[in-house]
Amino acid sequence: MMVKEESFEEVFELMEAAFPETEIRTYEGQQALLSHPNYRIDIERDAQGQMLGFLASWNFSTFRFVEHIAVGAAIRGGGIGKKMLTTYMSSGNTPIVLEVEPPTTSDATRRIEFYKRCGFHLNLFPYAQPPLRKGQPKLPLHIMSYPSPMTEDEFAPCKEILFTEVYRQLL
Repeated sequence: MMVKEESFEEVFELMEAAFPETEIRTYEGQQALLSHPNYRIDIERDAQGQMLGFLASWNFSTFRFVEHIAVGAAIRGGGIGKKMLTTYMSSGNTPIVLEVEPPTTSDATRRIEFYKRCGFHLNLFPYAQPPLRKGQPKLPLHIMSYPSPMTEDEFAPCKEILFTEVYRQLL
């Protein structure tokens, strides 16, 4: 189910719990994205209507970008994230890219392995996410891609769109 304005509160609450501040926008900044035509948040709920997780993505003509995917801490590892991601992967036929932290912690390594099991490839060229909040530094990350690996040159057109559309920054 796609997010509606009234569901945003619970999505942002999970977003804050699941991601460091450097990887999410302010409440107002994140909420403003809901009106962007290329941005969507899909929510997974249980039979009682409780939110289990969400996947926030950007759809462009040449590729798709998974910006955030999160599952409630108490139910991680139960297959919900995989279900959301594989449903998203099969919902279109354009390549998908996403950003991951370098594998310097066990959590970061676990996330990379999760995406690899889903069919993503870790690309090791240099990349830094622009700051999502005023006063923050650029964030060194890695790009993962599906269905195949990408070179830095192949990623360049995606990067330009990410920086101008998603991050609203000029290269």
